[in-house]
Amino acid sequence: MQFKKLAHGSALFLAVGLGITFYSNAAVAAEKVVLKYTIIQMTVPVSELETFAETGQMSPALQMLLGKAEKNPETVRRALRKPVKVNSGFLAQALKSKPGEMILDEVGQVIHTPAGGADREALRSALVLSASQDNEITVLEMIKNYPTDEVHVEGDRLVEAYGKIASLAGQLNGATEKLQDVLNKIRLPRL
Repeated sequence: MQFKKLAHGSALFLAVGLGITFYSNAAVAAEKVVLKYTIIQMTVPVSELETFAETGQMSPALQMLLGKAEKNPETVRRALRKPVKVNSGFLAQALKSKPGEMILDEVGQVIHTPAGGADREALRSALVLSASQDNEITVLEMIKNYPTDEVHVEGDRLVEAYGKIASLAGQLNGATEKLQDVLNKIRLPRL
């Protein structure tokens, strides 16, 4: 009887914990993005950026910003949407290493918190969450999954951020292939 109460209590605790986790993850996601191009800066809802990336339709604010910054909308759109394939398990581990932290710091100069603090942790969270959904990352997903209600993006360096992420993914994919080769070579014979 005592065991049933304990098991029921543990199950209830687990359910409440999972509920809080999912609620807090859903509650803390970027709603606004502050796009900066040189001296021009504008805040737009993430939903407008998402619509632009998916359909090509620009809100008046985005149209004005990209026009004043003299940016080709299709180039920006491609940078937001182009996926990078990455193994989410390896990514989570790699981002905790020194090289991974260096890449987080570099990408964090382009996509960062409003105050500039805890960029590494926020960016790591956004990357891992983005990759966990489909083993792919896009810049738009990173922005949407950023764990603050507002995220700042240095638009002039958006393509550079994509390149850093693609480079990291290439290194991780190469490491995955090498590990698989090693595992294939050391397979023990069946008895």
